[in-house]
Amino acid sequence: MAIAALVFDVFGTLVDWRSGVAREAARILGPGIDAGAFADAWRRRYQPSLEPIRSGQRAYVDLDAIHADSLDEVMAEFGVAGVDPQTRAELVLAWHRLDGWPEVGEALARLRSRYLLAPLSNAHVGLAVALARRNGWHFDAVFGGGFSRDYKPKPALYLDAVAAFRLRPDETLMVAAHSSDLAAAGQLGLPTAHIARPLENGPGGGERRPSVPTTYAAADLADLAAQLGC
Repeated sequence: MAIAALVFDVFGTLVDWRSGVAREAARILGPGIDAGAFADAWRRRYQPSLEPIRSGQRAYVDLDAIHADSLDEVMAEFGVAGVDPQTRAELVLAWHRLDGWPEVGEALARLRSRYLLAPLSNAHVGLAVALARRNGWHFDAVFGGGFSRDYKPKPALYLDAVAAFRLRPDETLMVAAHSSDLAAAGQLGLPTAHIARPLENGPGGGERRPSVPTTYAAADLADLAAQLGC
């Protein structure tokens, strides 16, 4: 196996979505809201909202539309009423304003000295670019939901990235903090790397170790870079 490219899950793996969404919810809606719980409630609707598209029951729409659709339910749950369309749109943009985990920027720079890099996220291209520009990250391409017009763990997302780089699956390392993502990639022949993110879900925790076999398991992205000789 000679790895030539790394492709990354983004939400949770590269960015701290919970802190960012909570920060923006508090800024936009005011201090009276439990912003962490608001972020958690919004995120809980994420996977169920994608399933109709993955199953073919709904045509593809991007994550901004998905987040906008579920926002009404979240605001109703928290008793938030009278929010005008401009404020709703500003809340959806919270997902464009997420900060990376502390080590990610330097680790990506190390990895890019040796490998091709690209996000392989459910984000659309504009969202992935917004997060990269906010955090000063440099990628060689942008893959994922907006590129393949579907959502992980559908095989097309992983295989489209491999094909776009003109590589083989065994040359393309999938990097994620979620074992389910890695399991899907591994079934298609991609080597996999698990990044521990025990604080991804705040008090709810995150994965400290993979629950499926992986090629690499790392404490964070800097640790993975070291394991790969960068």
